[in-house]
Amino acid sequence: MVNHTLDGFLSSTLKIIGEVELPIHQNFLVAEHTKLDGLSRIYSHQQSLAQCRHWLDVNYPNVERVAVSSNGEAARRLKNEWHSAAIAGDVAAAEYGLHKLYSNIEDNPSNTTRFLIIGHEAIAPSGQDKTSIVVSAHDKAGALIEILKPLSYHGVSMTSIETRPERPNKWAYVFFIDMNGHIDEPNVSAAIADIRPLVKDVRVLGSYPKAVL
Repeated sequence: MVNHTLDGFLSSTLKIIGEVELPIHQNFLVAEHTKLDGLSRIYSHQQSLAQCRHWLDVNYPNVERVAVSSNGEAARRLKNEWHSAAIAGDVAAAEYGLHKLYSNIEDNPSNTTRFLIIGHEAIAPSGQDKTSIVVSAHDKAGALIEILKPLSYHGVSMTSIETRPERPNKWAYVFFIDMNGHIDEPNVSAAIADIRPLVKDVRVLGSYPKAVL
């Protein structure tokens, strides 16, 4: 998960109305003026650096890795730097006229990234759906166990959970939970209804069709 994406939902009324999973391939890019024997810095988004960590450890273990806001920004920086390289995709390479020194350097050849489609409308059940909620828990022992029990009781399968700080409250957390099923299905709605009295707040971020790769 990209943390600032999750944090954006905390202050937004937008809903998740769909998801797309795309295969992601990372390339090692250099500019025409790059001097490989003096390479001292590699730019990329922190997610891409993590996805290529083993490759970087093997091939460029002593070169500084610098996380920037996007892979596009990483590629853009090479324009004025002769000692730097970037990790980015084909679009960034074409946009900034860079050379792919190495292709497909991601550690996992089956690497995919999940993108969320957001909007204002509610989506009707498709038969193959997921529901995402964000839960603001009480600061007490066993809070997460209490949240998960209704899912188990109603036979709802959780597919992922992420924890983020509940700003500005210190030592308070929210949980982003994905589960199989649509909010209109009786077991899903019943599980969420049972969670509500156990927590400070629960918000349904959306029910939407599962991604098809």
